Amino acid sequence: MGVTLTAPLLLRAARGEVVDRPPVWMMRQAGRYMKAYRDLREKYPSFRDRSEIPEVAIEVSLQPWRAFQPDGVILFSDIVTPLPGLGIDMDIAEGKGPIIHSPIRTQEQVNNLRSLDPEASLPFIKTILQALRQEVGNKSTVLGFVGAPWTLAAYAVEGKGSKTYSIIKNMAFSEPTTLHQLLAKLADEIAVYVRYQIDCGAQVVQMFDSWAGQLSPQDYDTFALPYQQRVFQQVKQTHPDTPLILLVSGSAGVLERMAKSGADIVTVDWAVDMADARARLGKHVKVQGNLDPGVLFGSKQFIRDRILDTVRKAGNWGHILNLGHGVLPETPEENVAFFFETAKQLNALV
Repeated sequence: MGVTLTAPLLLRAARGEVVDRPPVWMMRQAGRYMKAYRDLREKYPSFRDRSEIPEVAIEVSLQPWRAFQPDGVILFSDIVTPLPGLGIDMDIAEGKGPIIHSPIRTQEQVNNLRSLDPEASLPFIKTILQALRQEVGNKSTVLGFVGAPWTLAAYAVEGKGSKTYSIIKNMAFSEPTTLHQLLAKLADEIAVYVRYQIDCGAQVVQMFDSWAGQLSPQDYDTFALPYQQRVFQQVKQTHPDTPLILLVSGSAGVLERMAKSGADIVTVDWAVDMADARARLGKHVKVQGNLDPGVLFGSKQFIRDRILDTVRKAGNWGHILNLGHGVLPETPEENVAFFFETAKQLNALV
């Protein structure tokens, strides 16, 4: 029992324990809305430098921890970070996101992908995660961060972010065998990467299937869900006690399907009322979310009201309070501070 009592709040809630208040963190809590981050960005203009030079990534990861003491501190990284280790050359353009220099379009390119050796290709991950665990101790939970197979495939095939996903959908609907082989390969390597993050100190890992909401439900069942399951099943075989979170952007139409992924916690975005999400997912499924990031532009009273509304609808078990997506770049820092202050007083307010 002693171990459970000293475990940090978010980890306990993620495991399904009853806690005094919902733990709280924010997606993209490290980043552009913080002056400290913008100052650091001037010194290190390359995103890859900021996320792959250990002392810089540690500093960025800890900026919101020092400012707001969230219950979760997430590794500052990108979903495409492991791709070079597979032989997919990439860069991350400021304000534009990942750029893949030679997009994967052929069976031969899929066949030529390497297996991931995280120790060799991602040694900075261990340094960062160990430092974060050391820094926050039992006062916060350290979260790992990976992309899901469909979303990584979308970047690898499109070559960059897209509004239409027409290139990967062309592959999905005209050359599905090639795409399924790519997705299977990515799933196996992402599982390796998740396990590595856990071994390096991540206590909870969130998988971002950012672009799976671009699929129709039947295509989600074919190209996204089976590969989410493949990752989570492999991780659970070796690390059954590490809670896993799944995020899908624009997930309102596939919420019930997300619950079949094997994730312990489903992230709900703000397009779904939290009470509806709870009813749709069932009482046994833990949830994360789901404030509209735009709420943080409102008055303090408005922010407080929306937090209380979400928390009441989520109920008193299995809820991690978060935004439905990342904090927006222009968000006032004092409103972020107020969000965290209010969240931490919840056992007195609700």
